[in-house]
Amino acid sequence: MAGPFPDSDDDFDGRDGARGGLVAKGQAGDNAAPLSITEISQLLKRTVEDRFGYVKLRGELSGVKRAASGHLYCCLKDDKAVMDGVMWRTTAQRLGFLPEDGIEVVASGKITTFPGRSKYQIVIEHMEIAGEGALLALLEKTRRRLEAEGLFAAERKRPLPFLPDVIGVVTSPTGSVIRDILHRLADRFPSRVLVWPVLVQGRGSAEQVAAALRGFAAMAPGGGRGGALPRPDLLIVARGGGSIEDLWGFNEEIVVRAIAESPIPVISAVGHETDTTLADYAADRRAPTPTAAAEIAVPVRHELANALGELGLRQRRCVNRPLQLGRERLEARLARMPRPEALAAQAAQRLDELGERLRRGLADRASRARERLQADRARLSAPLLRAQLGEARQRLAGVRLAPVLVQRPLAEGRERLAASWRLAQQLHPERPLQRGYAMVLDGGGRPVTYSAAARREPALTLKFRDGRLDVIPATGEGAEKAGAQAAAPTPAPAPRRASPRARPAPPSAEQPKLL
Repeated sequence: MAGPFPDSDDDFDGRDGARGGLVAKGQAGDNAAPLSITEISQLLKRTVEDRFGYVKLRGELSGVKRAASGHLYCCLKDDKAVMDGVMWRTTAQRLGFLPEDGIEVVASGKITTFPGRSKYQIVIEHMEIAGEGALLALLEKTRRRLEAEGLFAAERKRPLPFLPDVIGVVTSPTGSVIRDILHRLADRFPSRVLVWPVLVQGRGSAEQVAAALRGFAAMAPGGGRGGALPRPDLLIVARGGGSIEDLWGFNEEIVVRAIAESPIPVISAVGHETDTTLADYAADRRAPTPTAAAEIAVPVRHELANALGELGLRQRRCVNRPLQLGRERLEARLARMPRPEALAAQAAQRLDELGERLRRGLADRASRARERLQADRARLSAPLLRAQLGEARQRLAGVRLAPVLVQRPLAEGRERLAASWRLAQQLHPERPLQRGYAMVLDGGGRPVTYSAAARREPALTLKFRDGRLDVIPATGEGAEKAGAQAAAPTPAPAPRRASPRARPAPPSAEQPKLL
């Protein structure tokens, strides 16, 4: 019975000629057993390691990462291929530089495979930066160590003097660097320059540069007396461009420490703009070239003169500005103030209007008075006046006046007048003179009421009932006794009873008064 599956070993797939069975079976004459993945991976590993036991590769680092275990993983690549790399922890710890992406290196080691991912890789045993790799590695290592000590910290940088009197230059006396510096200083601001000649390349150059820096620092501040050289206010460490080997003296630790310990601010001008040394990190200021160092050291003299002139002009403007503003405000206020004739214009117009109204009013009033006079002329005739007088006499004759209506108001008024007169007599200032008292007057005729005031007067007048008497105040002990006696209080006279006649009249019943 035929079915969908072949039932004999002789059945073949007609498409590729391969056996079409589901179960793997050995074939006649086949004595090779199938290999496991692990077995083939081990065979490949041994083959690769035997063939490439030690290789040296050059490539660019990519994908650099350090695992928590300390192992370093990366990729080495060029423009056409990429190879994985690994550096074990013990080897990675001995690296003299920090691997980063983009650095071209030369790695030495052996090629091996990683069966877990079917990849091949290089186990790096030694790695240097390609082309001067060892030198750069040492440079980076020294830089990190000195940076960790704080020699490159920004807070250690000191400001440069604005206008140094003396500038010290540490450089070769025979090169073009010193000529460039002196020429630039002469152009910008001529200054006194002290040159300490040193070697700037080769064996012993670093020691000479460090000794020059310490020599300038050892000078006494404020020198220059008795033939002694003055201490510089600013130092310039300069050298022309060159390779890293030529500039290596300025990467030495002894030079870096001398710059960092210098009490005088230092400008580093080593190499060209693209060259960087450890001296640049330790200096207070880095200049791209020696000529630029001279430009940084001093300002331009004519620019300073222009700045001073500008400041003087601004000062004069500031002084004159309040006057100018005051003048402008005064002119603005004067422009807003009205003219005198404009102030009096309304008043003059009002005066003219009132004058015209007064003229018309007087004319109208005279006209109305004339009309009233003409109207009253008929009422002022003699017969009319006689008739009105007769009528008034008749009304007067008909009025009956009671005597008591006239006599009582007169009596009340007379009694009030008498009481006021008696009170005025009692309150008269000379009334006490009738009873034996005297009035003391000063030279001006004014009453004196205090003994102290009387003693200050050169002459006094005593006014009695019948006349006056001029006296002179006594002085000395007699005066003090007299003053004491006068100061003694006198008994006040007993109050007199008021006369019954001075009492006001009791209110009476309201009566009609004669008007």
